[in-house]
Amino acid sequence: MAKSAKTTKKKRTKKSTSKVAKVKSKKAFRSYKEAIKYLFEKTNYENETRLRYNVTTFNLKRMENLLSLLGNPHKKTPTAHIAGTKGKGSTAAMLAKMLESNDYNVGLYTSPHVAHLHERITVNSKMISESEMLGLLNRIYAPVEKMAKVDSPTFFEIMTALAFMHFADAKTDISVIETGLGGRLDSTNVIRPEVIGITSLSIDHQHQLGETIDKIAREKAGIFKSGVPVVTVQQEAAAMHVLRSHATAVKAPFSVTGHDIDFSYRFETSREDGPHNRICLTTPTSKFEHLRVPLHGEHQAINCGLAIAMLDKLKSSGYKIDNGKAAEGLNSVSLAGRMEMICDDPRIMIDAAHNAASIRALIHAIGQNIPYDSMVIIFGCNNDKDIKGMLHQLQYGADKVIFTRSNSAKAMSPQDLADVYTEICGKMCQTAISLGEALQLAKSAVDKEDLICITGSFYLIGQAKTRLQPN
Repeated sequence: MAKSAKTTKKKRTKKSTSKVAKVKSKKAFRSYKEAIKYLFEKTNYENETRLRYNVTTFNLKRMENLLSLLGNPHKKTPTAHIAGTKGKGSTAAMLAKMLESNDYNVGLYTSPHVAHLHERITVNSKMISESEMLGLLNRIYAPVEKMAKVDSPTFFEIMTALAFMHFADAKTDISVIETGLGGRLDSTNVIRPEVIGITSLSIDHQHQLGETIDKIAREKAGIFKSGVPVVTVQQEAAAMHVLRSHATAVKAPFSVTGHDIDFSYRFETSREDGPHNRICLTTPTSKFEHLRVPLHGEHQAINCGLAIAMLDKLKSSGYKIDNGKAAEGLNSVSLAGRMEMICDDPRIMIDAAHNAASIRALIHAIGQNIPYDSMVIIFGCNNDKDIKGMLHQLQYGADKVIFTRSNSAKAMSPQDLADVYTEICGKMCQTAISLGEALQLAKSAVDKEDLICITGSFYLIGQAKTRLQPN
């Protein structure tokens, strides 16, 4: 396709910087299994039970040093950067698919994964292969070992570097990058993106990011860069004040869907599409009318509006975007672990909701979109979450709750969850020592018209998907 002048210029830059000094290394791993074992032996803060969020633990200098030894692959492809509390993965997937449908070569980096590590790194919707991962791990081994003598890179830093390397190898036209934890100190915050998106903010990871919404907003705003447009959605007043103030301070153009950007959504049902949301978004350069949102829930309509607004910012900066092709791409979006039905008899759904706002949105979306007589929720979560807030929301949708434990080192005890739930809601519940036992209890309590929903943790829904959809 014919690219814009801006895009063509970027491609020339990519070629001119391709010859860089690299750390010489011999082949370190003979097999994929051996390489992945090495990767998982690295410090993984996703599994840390007592995680300190500071510049020692999350050290951007360490990440920059690693990337420098690799020839700075993060500078070889334009990027879009997305942070927020909930909806990051959905927004990133929708933006990537709309760009891909416009004939761009698109990388996508998200975390965590649901069932397979390779879900985190894709190019044009195709997961990185085992042979590609093996090759990258062989290339990154020497730089990592060199740094390990002083300050070894972590699992997430290595994964992020692998993503940048893969995107550089694939010569992506643009890569959509989702932050991991927070934003300011996140390993992805080494890029200078074309556009930044901030999804809905709510209380999550409060031990690391802060107990109040303004503190959380401050960490997310840490990815703002001078001159880089920022788009966000309607937020709580305290969060919005922080985002606007920080954008002004760093001189980043700032806009909000439904405020600076004309945006609206509505819920409807039709014979062809069933229950769904439609959105309208208008800017000086784009007009999307009555566009069907591909994912269920009001929250996904908001995420979709943000993805389109980010797409429009790219269009304004020189990317050639056909709105019709973008709509076609959007229509093809599906996302693992977001109201995903993984079994039909009995009906079993998984959803990655892992904070109070996400649980509330899930309960509302199920009520709007999924007919059922009775719903059994199998719930498990990590101990660094807003436990009381999440359990408070469960009572509004669950006819029966079964608490269990995921395979995370941070998993909350089922009995402790049950005790808090009973204290807050005054309702009966059950516990199960494993997901297998929880499924047995749930299956014995439902019939064909009922629904089993597994939620609360990426770890738990990943276990469920692997168990019930092994291929």
